[in-house]
Amino acid sequence: MFRRRESVPFAFVAEADRFRSNIAPPPRERSSAGQIAGRWLLALTIVAGLAGSLVVGMPALATDTGARTQQSQASEGR
Repeated sequence: MFRRRESVPFAFVAEADRFRSNIAPPPRERSSAGQIAGRWLLALTIVAGLAGSLVVGMPALATDTGARTQQSQASEGR
């Protein structure tokens, strides 16, 4: 039912970890000018979107001190 594994000498395992192949992987393909331009355009669009959302959202983050000093007539009991 269950097989016992053969014992392997430790030296063999240590040599297997250090094994290096003499076959080099193929060189990476160079990106074309269109691919580079596309990456730059995507990055620029993301940065512009973040900056635009910050500019549009700044008025909502600003505290308006004039609105807090005014009280409605209902709160004065009139």
